[in-house]
Amino acid sequence: MQITLRSLCLWIFLTLFSFQAKAQLLNDPVSLKHVQNSLDKIYNYEFDEAVPIIDQVEKKYPNHPVSYILDSFILFWKYLPIKDNPAKSKEYIQKLDQCLEAINKRYGKNSTDPEAVFYTMVARGYMAMMYNYRGEMMSAAGEGKKAYNAFVEGFKLMHKNPEFYFTSGMYNYYVEVYPEEHPIVKPLLMFFKNGDKALGLKQIDNATKVGTITKAESCFYISHIYLKYETKPEKAVFYMEKLVDLYPRNPIYLMKNVEAQLLSGKYEEAYEGLQLLRKQNTGFFPAAWRTFQGMLEEKDRKNDAAAQKEYLLALRTPHDDQYTKEYHAFAYAGLARIAARAGNKAKAREYYKKCLDKAEYRSVVREAKAFK
Repeated sequence: MQITLRSLCLWIFLTLFSFQAKAQLLNDPVSLKHVQNSLDKIYNYEFDEAVPIIDQVEKKYPNHPVSYILDSFILFWKYLPIKDNPAKSKEYIQKLDQCLEAINKRYGKNSTDPEAVFYTMVARGYMAMMYNYRGEMMSAAGEGKKAYNAFVEGFKLMHKNPEFYFTSGMYNYYVEVYPEEHPIVKPLLMFFKNGDKALGLKQIDNATKVGTITKAESCFYISHIYLKYETKPEKAVFYMEKLVDLYPRNPIYLMKNVEAQLLSGKYEEAYEGLQLLRKQNTGFFPAAWRTFQGMLEEKDRKNDAAAQKEYLLALRTPHDDQYTKEYHAFAYAGLARIAARAGNKAKAREYYKKCLDKAEYRSVVREAKAFK
């Protein structure tokens, strides 16, 4: 799963609830608890249970921007990937438009009130996510640029509120790694404050320990970093297992946990999770569990014939660019290794070439490029 602008909208959203402004809702412990509870329900795919909790917030704070944001959050997870559902995508955009309208009514147009700015950034963040889904990277990065001041402000607030360790850590890491992966955005980021990847990792890790609202996102994204960029899957397992324990009904968390376990050589644990994941037989999940089955056959059971069968089946199964594209790269890499062991270097090179068309994980790219 790519960080890109999805993470941007999420971390602005979560930062919003921890911002120490004078806004009534943000100083209302009961309503903030409702917000947290609704997020827990959404993460655990208990969407029907989340709705009445959000309704309590709406009843106390009618036409408040947060209600529209939470509604859009439900749509995002319930119909994931939402870009493939035109009707729900339209409803999703409408919720964000309603949020922006509510901001204007409550705070006035172009208000500089801190809460108004944050809610505006939330809505823009979700809009940016849609740009990212569509592959419109310049537009997506442009939305990130608009959120810049909010992140800089967050640096000053870390020691006052632990939720800001997540936002600051994400900024410090991704402002460095994102242009490395997407050189096209470098001109847009040249005036941004420099980051520090090592410091960013420490800050996100701290958020997994001291954060409340940001704990789940901190665990998920630091896992993603260790899998995609740092090539330290054993560290990803540590955080993903926490998420699976907290949100056992979330298939995305289950999927990423099995991936991390396989990449770190925890095959017995991966097998158990894989049996649960195989129950997800619609959408892009079959591409994941077929690839994982192939990895288990190849790496643990040393059965190249069975692994090859699973990898080929995975490649015949549709993937999603945001969530399971890398698993097709895994499958091509697996087939390349099998071909190489069989002495067919030409076939191996062909598979690695196809792998590079899909791969984004640095470890997979290195493997494919290193084959001679």
